[in-house]
Amino acid sequence: KREQVMRVWTTCITLLLLASCSSDNIPFSSGALDGELASPPANWSGVSELSVIQLETRPAEPYSVKLWVVEMGGALYVHAGDNRAQWVEHIEADGRVRLGAQGKLYELSAFRVYDQEEFDAFIEPYEAKCGRRPGNEDIKEVYLFRLQAR
Repeated sequence: KREQVMRVWTTCITLLLLASCSSDNIPFSSGALDGELASPPANWSGVSELSVIQLETRPAEPYSVKLWVVEMGGALYVHAGDNRAQWVEHIEADGRVRLGAQGKLYELSAFRVYDQEEFDAFIEPYEAKCGRRPGNEDIKEVYLFRLQAR
């Protein structure tokens, strides 16, 4: 009987916590993104200041995730660390992506970064935004993508 009461309380508390969360920060994947198609801006600073953006991969069968984005030298970067996530596999198969932010959609291409110097330069803005350095700093073992206009 006590176990049943505890399960009910745990379920209620979990549901209340989920209901109070903003969906902007929930890291679950979804499908095609909605928004107004826009040309990429000359300056990405407004987008890079957001906590998270949405990134849609796999154009034939859209798959989107919420990620941090870091701006460096006028370009946007998304970083998966050494985690070969589903979205990483999609980008490696087809680099066409759509970035969703502030109600707008930007059609971009994602290019994997293989240059250690570019990754080393990325560390400082990453740390400034995320509050920590990347867990793995060997470019041969991590997935970092530069986003550019198509």
